[in-house]
Amino acid sequence: MTHRIDTTFSTLKAQNKAAFVAYIMGGDPDRETSQTVLKALPDNGVDIIELGMPFTDPAADGPTIEEAGLRSLKAGTTLTTVLEMAKAFRHTNDTTPIIIMGYCNPVHHMGYENFAKAAKASGVDGAIIVDLPPEEDMDLRTAFEQQDLALIRLATPTTDDKRLPRVVQGTKGFVYYVSVAGITGKALGQQAAVSDAVSRIKKASGLPVVVGFGVKTPQQAKAIAKEADGVVVGSAIVKTLHEDGPEAALALVKSLADATHSA
Repeated sequence: MTHRIDTTFSTLKAQNKAAFVAYIMGGDPDRETSQTVLKALPDNGVDIIELGMPFTDPAADGPTIEEAGLRSLKAGTTLTTVLEMAKAFRHTNDTTPIIIMGYCNPVHHMGYENFAKAAKASGVDGAIIVDLPPEEDMDLRTAFEQQDLALIRLATPTTDDKRLPRVVQGTKGFVYYVSVAGITGKALGQQAAVSDAVSRIKKASGLPVVVGFGVKTPQQAKAIAKEADGVVVGSAIVKTLHEDGPEAALALVKSLADATHSA
């Protein structure tokens, strides 16, 4: 529900802190490990969770997320599995927002109304559907509005002043600013450009703006947190989980969260 997202941002704003948003791929490397990490994220400083749904052809993602998705699919993960993970998370946490992130194909296959109802029943607060532009998302947006869910849109460095109003129209919760034109895990955009973009998007949307794509280190997270309402890290967490295991991934999460909150 959007109130979890709104409450999170207003609480952090009162503390003069940016939100730390962590992405993990649902079901990577398997359901049990992924569920354990998901449950532990808030205790390691995560304010908002992006839970990835795996897809065979993730066009906006770099190798790290793509490979995580393939591992997840190999383990038998489906969109229903990801929603079940969210529901299990809600048994012990009713305050941390969960955003489902991924591609339209599995959602379209389930049906927009069915997806919206299932997401609401699972305790999900919203979704980012990377490859569904504003011109094509009316059916999903309508289904989401009926369930009080946030459909969160992406703005990029190529989103000009003419395009921006269309992008932010109907967006709820926050706007996700992609700091670089390209795929996840690339180098971070220039600080000044990020600052300008954040203020432009906030003015157009009236919503908090979180920045992601390319944030890998606590130093980068802290720098972005000075400019934005939130910082998203995904590829670095997914990579550490795969290479070094859950304990190392959660240690990285805590260092990133601490840096974000101390900006």
